[in-house]
Amino acid sequence: MQTVETLNEGLKRAYTVTITSKDIDARVEKEVKAIAPQVKMPGFRPGKVPANLVKKMHGESLQRDALNSSIQESIQKLIADQKLRPAMQPSVELDEGFEFGKDAEVKVALEVLPEIAAPSIEGLKLERLTVAVADEQVLEAAGRIAAQQGALEAHGEDHEAADGDTLLIDFVGKVDGEAFEGGSAEGVRLTIGSGQFIPGFEEQLTGVKAGEEKTIEVTFPEDYGAAHLAGKAATFDITVKSVLDASKPKVDDEFAKSLGLEGLDQLKDLLKGQIEQEHNGLTRTHMKRKLLDQLAAAHDFDVPPSMVEAEFGQIWAQLQHEASHEADPEAALKEMEAEKEDYRAIAVRRVRLGLLLSEIGQAHGVTVSDQEMNRLIMQAAQQYGPQDRERFVQYVRQDPMAAAQLRAPLYEDKVVDFLFDKAEVTDRAVTREELESAIEAEDGDIKPHVHGPDCGHDHAHEEEPKASKATGKAADQAEDAPAAEDVKAEEAAEAPAKPKKAPAKKAAAAKEGDEAAEAPAKPKKAPVKKAAAKAE
Repeated sequence: MQTVETLNEGLKRAYTVTITSKDIDARVEKEVKAIAPQVKMPGFRPGKVPANLVKKMHGESLQRDALNSSIQESIQKLIADQKLRPAMQPSVELDEGFEFGKDAEVKVALEVLPEIAAPSIEGLKLERLTVAVADEQVLEAAGRIAAQQGALEAHGEDHEAADGDTLLIDFVGKVDGEAFEGGSAEGVRLTIGSGQFIPGFEEQLTGVKAGEEKTIEVTFPEDYGAAHLAGKAATFDITVKSVLDASKPKVDDEFAKSLGLEGLDQLKDLLKGQIEQEHNGLTRTHMKRKLLDQLAAAHDFDVPPSMVEAEFGQIWAQLQHEASHEADPEAALKEMEAEKEDYRAIAVRRVRLGLLLSEIGQAHGVTVSDQEMNRLIMQAAQQYGPQDRERFVQYVRQDPMAAAQLRAPLYEDKVVDFLFDKAEVTDRAVTREELESAIEAEDGDIKPHVHGPDCGHDHAHEEEPKASKATGKAADQAEDAPAAEDVKAEEAAEAPAKPKKAPAKKAAAAKEGDEAAEAPAKPKKAPVKKAAAKAE
């Protein structure tokens, strides 16, 4: 193997690697000897087929395999000899005029990670904004759950239903005097003013009382989902069983017991813990953003353009996805284009912070243990069906890139926690609204998503880029994705081989219960889990 460096400019490197035909032929001969004992051919005893016949039968595939393994090993040796730290998978190109029996000339191009001076973690100062959980918040959360469960107090018999009241009704729908399929139901809850039923339905129930019977007339919209009802006039015979006060849900021991709990105190304790967890998450988000700001301000170095482009592609794809769901997608995309360079700058910052956090983690021995990694794999595998679950586990265990991507969030958290411990932290009590406002006030902060040196990659994420006005939610909901790669020599050299793909996730969309009545009913309600109800 002969190596000639053809480019050394900034972070870019290029080499021409020559693999001799003698080396390739030697590999073929070695493989022929290895497989000959297993080759069967008419007229020969097992294991006695001459090598020249084995080569004749399998020579073409053996030559391809020998060439591929020679290229891989040559790139591994190149990376090791030159002490390279590839930022992304090297680009490998075999000379177009190559023929077996001749030397193979391979062009290798790559970008390397920058040399980063030992990151300084001294003098970090952070403010931790803390939010206490008030009793009123717990009771409000319990009230929301009670309202979802239908635990509402009934108005008096003389109360006339008004906007916001919830009716418990039976109804029978008719077209041309005949009841139609799917148009009848019993025990349906309908909140006046909710827009739950077709236009004109709810309005005609204003003023009804418990026990009252009433027939209303409506016309199905022209674009109604059921074609046989679209545009048709209909009547509904309605029996009002009760009028409920949605503003006064029952929150007591009996309600808590209906959720499978011991009583109201246990429900309140659970909800308080959930709210505290939400507050802690917001506090951590704010602290992390401030931490990244300090690190970014104190460190500046060039980053590989290929890593920036990969990260920018992740950001841009998420923004495009969000824009496609806006009321005016074209306007959203136009505004995105106007801010394109801003998002590219965010990608640069993401990559730089990712590399920086990886260096910090490596310098201070931050790692993800085998036990933690196994737990991550098992948790991730649960999102697949039984048949794909084992395939996913094998895929992650065999593919360093997949393992690195799965490891990234935990490694990120461990590096950030390490820095939190090193920082001088002061506490300040605030309201939840003040904490949320402080987070929303941050511009262009990026959430790091880093792979540690133990996995062989450096990946980075900043807090998702702030969405343009046109895209609304935009990147706030972006999924984590690799921003950079610091590949070990033995992993980077798989140049000719195409990367494996993880088994596709199966859709887990389960249809809720069928609607009670096809005709007037609109949205379905998701069931509330007992004993594990979440405060919204």
